[in-house]
Amino acid sequence: MAAPAQPKKIVAPTVSQINAEFVTQLACKYWAPHIKKKSPFDIKVIEDIYEKEIVKSRFAIRKIMLLEFSQYLENYLWMNYSPEVSSKAYLMSICCMVNEKFRENVPAWETFKKKPDHFPFFFKCILKAALAETDGEFSLHEQTVLLLFLDHCFNSLEVDLIRSQVQQLISLPMWMGLQPARLELELKKTPKLRKFWNLIKKNDEKMDPEAREQAYQERRFLSQLIQKFISVLKSVPLSEPVTMDKVHYCERFIELMIDLEALLPTRRWFNTILDDSHLLVHCYLSNLVHREEDGHLFSQLLDMLKFYTGFEINDQTGNALTENEMTTIHYDRITSLQRAAFAHFPELYDFALSNVAEVDTRGSLVKLFGPLSSNTLHQVASYLCLLPTLPKTEDTTFDKEFLLELLVSRHERRISQIQQLNQMPLYPTEKIIWDENIVPTEYYSGEGCLALPKLNLQFLTLHDYLLRNFNLFRLESTYEIRQDIEDSVSRMKPWQSEYGGVVFGGWARMAQPIVAFTVVEVAKPNIGENWPTRVRADVTINLNVRDHIKDEWEGLRKHDVCFLITVRPTKPYGTKFDRRRPFIEQVGLVYVRGCEIQGMLDDKGRVIEDGPEPRPNLRGESRTFRVFLDPNQYQQDMTNTIQNGAEDVYETFNIIMRRKPKENNFKAVLETIRNLMNTDCVVPAWLHDIILGYGDPSSAHYSKMPNQIATLDFNDTFLSIEHLKTSFPGHNVKVTVDDPALQIPPFRITFPVRSGKGKKRKDVDGEDEDTEEAKTLIVEPHVIPNRGPYPYNQPKRNTIQFTHTQIEAIRAGMQPGLTMVVGPPGTGKTDVAVQIISNIYHNFPEQRTLIVTHSNQALNQLFEKIMALDIDERHLLRLGHGEEELETEKDFSRYGRVNYVLARRIELLEEVKRLQKSLGVPGDASYTCETAGYFFLYQVMSRWEEYISKVKNKGNTSPDVTEVSTFFPFHEYFANAPQPIFKGRSYEEDMEIAEGCFRHIKKIFTQLEEFRASELLRSGLDRSKYLLVKEAKIIAMTCTHAALKRHDLVKLGFKYDNILMEEAAQILEIETFIPLLLQNPQDGFSRLKRWIMIGDHHQLPPVIKNMAFQKYSNMEQSLFTRFVRIGVPTVDLDAQGRARASLCNLYNWRYKKLGNLPHVQLLPEFSTANAGLLYDFQLINVEDFQGVGESEPNPYFYQNLGEAEYVVALFMYMCLLGYPADKISILTTYNGQKHLIRDIINRRCGSNPLIGRPNKVTTVDRFQGQQNDYILLSLVRTRAVGHLRDVRRLVVAMSRARLGLYIFARVSLFQNCFELTPAFSQLTARPLHLHIIPTEPFPTCRKNGERPSLEVQVIKNMPQMANFVYNMYMHLIQTTHHYHQTLLQLPPAMVEESEEVQSQETEMETEEEGMPTQADIPCLTDASVSHELLASQTEATPGEMEATSGRAETGSSPEATSAVSEVTAAAAGPKAVPTEAGTQQDATSAPETSQC
Repeated sequence: MAAPAQPKKIVAPTVSQINAEFVTQLACKYWAPHIKKKSPFDIKVIEDIYEKEIVKSRFAIRKIMLLEFSQYLENYLWMNYSPEVSSKAYLMSICCMVNEKFRENVPAWETFKKKPDHFPFFFKCILKAALAETDGEFSLHEQTVLLLFLDHCFNSLEVDLIRSQVQQLISLPMWMGLQPARLELELKKTPKLRKFWNLIKKNDEKMDPEAREQAYQERRFLSQLIQKFISVLKSVPLSEPVTMDKVHYCERFIELMIDLEALLPTRRWFNTILDDSHLLVHCYLSNLVHREEDGHLFSQLLDMLKFYTGFEINDQTGNALTENEMTTIHYDRITSLQRAAFAHFPELYDFALSNVAEVDTRGSLVKLFGPLSSNTLHQVASYLCLLPTLPKTEDTTFDKEFLLELLVSRHERRISQIQQLNQMPLYPTEKIIWDENIVPTEYYSGEGCLALPKLNLQFLTLHDYLLRNFNLFRLESTYEIRQDIEDSVSRMKPWQSEYGGVVFGGWARMAQPIVAFTVVEVAKPNIGENWPTRVRADVTINLNVRDHIKDEWEGLRKHDVCFLITVRPTKPYGTKFDRRRPFIEQVGLVYVRGCEIQGMLDDKGRVIEDGPEPRPNLRGESRTFRVFLDPNQYQQDMTNTIQNGAEDVYETFNIIMRRKPKENNFKAVLETIRNLMNTDCVVPAWLHDIILGYGDPSSAHYSKMPNQIATLDFNDTFLSIEHLKTSFPGHNVKVTVDDPALQIPPFRITFPVRSGKGKKRKDVDGEDEDTEEAKTLIVEPHVIPNRGPYPYNQPKRNTIQFTHTQIEAIRAGMQPGLTMVVGPPGTGKTDVAVQIISNIYHNFPEQRTLIVTHSNQALNQLFEKIMALDIDERHLLRLGHGEEELETEKDFSRYGRVNYVLARRIELLEEVKRLQKSLGVPGDASYTCETAGYFFLYQVMSRWEEYISKVKNKGNTSPDVTEVSTFFPFHEYFANAPQPIFKGRSYEEDMEIAEGCFRHIKKIFTQLEEFRASELLRSGLDRSKYLLVKEAKIIAMTCTHAALKRHDLVKLGFKYDNILMEEAAQILEIETFIPLLLQNPQDGFSRLKRWIMIGDHHQLPPVIKNMAFQKYSNMEQSLFTRFVRIGVPTVDLDAQGRARASLCNLYNWRYKKLGNLPHVQLLPEFSTANAGLLYDFQLINVEDFQGVGESEPNPYFYQNLGEAEYVVALFMYMCLLGYPADKISILTTYNGQKHLIRDIINRRCGSNPLIGRPNKVTTVDRFQGQQNDYILLSLVRTRAVGHLRDVRRLVVAMSRARLGLYIFARVSLFQNCFELTPAFSQLTARPLHLHIIPTEPFPTCRKNGERPSLEVQVIKNMPQMANFVYNMYMHLIQTTHHYHQTLLQLPPAMVEESEEVQSQETEMETEEEGMPTQADIPCLTDASVSHELLASQTEATPGEMEATSGRAETGSSPEATSAVSEVTAAAAGPKAVPTEAGTQQDATSAPETSQC
């Protein structure tokens, strides 16, 4: 199987090239934002640019990128557009710019929204141009650009300006384009449409002729466009050369049709027009489909269009059609054809009298209709209203092939989509993995269209929603699997041995040669299926590897996915692998099959089960794993072997490859989606339409929910009554008690709940009263009953003073419905989430809440905060494997909770024993939970009831305080509590204490009753299941775990009432949806009452590695973001407490209204300046170092040596001043730079006690959700802005620092970027050279913004900073040296010997030889960095960069070098891509994506 030639990557122009461009010179003259005196508008400039730059270069992306980046659209084109100056060049220029914005994934319509007046005229010009003759004014290439523009318009229906224009093209009046008989048939099907149709006709008559003509043109636009397309399609020859312009036009047109069919608002009317035009029949009979190479993508797109035209949905109602309804439609079509045949065509009597199943296959239909003449076929079609009636005297103009295909394709039996899906293997095979048409490469530029589904705002049905996500998830996983296989197999270096077998010259951490492979079980198929229910095999490998890698292999868990690979290399031993050449032919890869681990086998051949018991120690190094194979794939392979005599794939495997557990959940997720599609998905009725993107987006808001709750207990949310009053601005707060001493939390609040879904009464007299009533809150303070005399009985309390928006978020979260909280950086999202969970727990003790997050880290943060609140820990449960990282001694995993229950049971029974002894009751009441229950009933309750009868208030006599203490029966038991228990001040107080003591006792027995099940259930597994289903009230898991374990959870009967999702904007659409369906419906309804989503769509979206899926299919859009786009109401938190106000200004422009909490101005850490640095944030310009800016040793593996050295030099400077190293983090926007900086840190200061290591060196993407006091940020790029142009990445980068942010970048590149202007205009307002105060130690007393009394030094470039740091370091060493000499009064030589700091050598091993040593690295002080070294770095081959994941790549010097010489080894970086998992996966990571 020959791999296709690698596509070329688009190389962005460099700054110098940009500056030399004709476009840039014009921009500087006419529209560049930084130019003060601009020349007046000249239409000729637009004409010239279009003809000379765009058309002449055949719409080269490079030229269009330049224009769009220079703000041509914003500052020149649209700003000056009017009907008077409109021309072809003008229209085309605007379309090109808009298309480029969509390609770059940046907002496209903002400019038009600001100046919408001329948009309707502009849009009409576009429509006219799209219908122009191709040999006329507009070429086919230009019309393809217009088609793409129209497609973007149809996909932007959420923008009011666009929607108002598009609606005129697609609505009921467009049915004017139908032939009269078909129109009559459609109106008959839906009677209410006839009424609308008559109304439309009446309105048309009232229009003046010009307006009517304009309206008719718009209504017929799509019909005419289809006819134009058909004429272009028919001009494509079968075998002669064809211009690619025609092919691209056809592809783009079909893409537009798919997008119109896949959206319900457009499909409703358009589907009938499309069907009436018989577009699909024309396409399938066209020459283009039969051209193998040129027509391949066209055919794939056509299959997608065919799928959507026949989609299982009622176009008018939007309801999904069931299998039965689809069958009924099919039968109706066939029987209407049979009736027509019986009545009018005697030659079709046989057909008319046959049963449906006999005649509805393609073969039988062709056989029956094939012999008929063209005229007869036309007449049959016209009886079915498919074609206009054929006059008796005339012959048909359609050819027979078309007429036959029209009738056959309409009436043949369809294969159910779900059947196809169920027969599909879930693991990709070698055929799919390396097919570039199915899984595009990382080089996708966004130019062409692809046969991929898109995730937009709306979906047709839940089935459509799941299917699109299923296909995209499967293909994205396949892309990642391809990267992993290529990486692991090429590391193993399979070569052909002398005897023709396979020999492995290398090794890989993630792959091992297979010693033996045997299929051990093929189970019988289920009834009605033709594939086995289960196929199991044993794989034996030899783990002669290091211990930690051996542990990883032995640690493979149940359900982990591995891949079985067959390689038959043809290259002799010792052949070098070249990653730039096709992979398959180099390694001789033949087969790839997936499998799922069941478990490792022990000495007796039994599977070792996961569980709390320790795993047995196995002798030797041979290990056997039992695996499940894909039954569908096995059946297909075996059928192929038996029928075609192909070789048995399962006899050939010689490599098994595992993947990182975090990236290896695709199979379970796909299985879950497939199971969901096979069941009736019961989504709560109040959510259904919102998930599909229809109806009122605010319909699920608590204010519109019919079951809104009037009175809520806010528990410890408010710290005081004043806090409560400030939390509801604009409301009138009425407290039920007047005494201020009693107005203390906790509070119950009664809210005014309006009937009629919040509509105001129309009674004019009562309007004021209604408004007043609507703003009145009734607040009732209440006292929490005494829980017992011990200090630990006191409830834990919230200490956070929530802001009024946080309170609104908490209130919304407690009410039923959908709550969306947008939490900008530092606004306390987690605190709000935890308080919502706590309040739900206390208000609705019988309800269960499911917490879902994107990462284990976020889940652990939530858990740590939940534990600080008043929630009984026996009700907490954490599912998944991240609980190991919880910073607590307590184990919240399933088995950890089982152990807790068992230990707690013993503790409580000990307390029962103590109580029994204190009461002097004989026997063994504390033997089991059951005996304890009887003891409580017969001994404890009787004593308490007797006590109450003695001390309760008898009639009119005033109660005696002393009696409460005197008669109290449990004095001896509570002897270990703080004494005295009873204060004797008042009867009420002492009585409350007595009841508190009894509550304490009663709670012991209540818990024992709950724990009784653990006595009856004997195994840990049963106990853990009981906890999950019955005991736990708050269950937490990651979205991945939910997707993996859905089947198990549903089977157990797992139930929950509320879902809270943290980091919701970082979770994939489908992984957000699955947690809604982790339980079986009750009586056909979902029991879900609340769905709280907390996230920030202005920060980074879910990580999608393949650019085609990310950009073209919009797979990176989270459900949270989509909800925001369709207008679901959100609560926007508006006060941050993380960063200085000045730092917050760098990103708060992105949010509606983001201010600062008071402590950001008041606390000393925020008001004090950053020692040794003049500014709290600064953008530092870094020019080329030794003539080189950014370099790219591997695709998208960007590095910038100058910036890396500058960042490390500033880090060292700060550490030398006294900054704690762990308070500084170094961030960068690319993986390549991350590895380079880590390597420099290792060489300069990693083992130096005076400096140390930064808290983290990582990418911006990886650091999302984390923070540090000081952030040093390297932006890397010098040629093009790259993916920082995504404003969401900029927001994350700017918002990680609390006290200081120092950014290293090429200022001339970034300051011109339109999207980044709000941040960079603030950054560039300060000097672009680093300003330092070397004599100011850390910490300083200087206030932030104050001019320092000490001297400020300006650093002009990186070499100067590195030299300065070196000198500063040497001075520090000498000072310390001198101090020690004076102190010890020893001879200098001795001190020198003892003082020399030895650097610790890091053990570094590489798979490749020839790595540089420290001695290879020249010294900065003599500026001897050679061009050759830098060149060798940028030209390093991928092979030279290869390193085993997680191990450093550069070798270290044989001699130990001192810390001083570490510092002197200056700015020249390592020769090859440095250190820390510089794996192929990193190197060939997604374009512009730093999360690899």
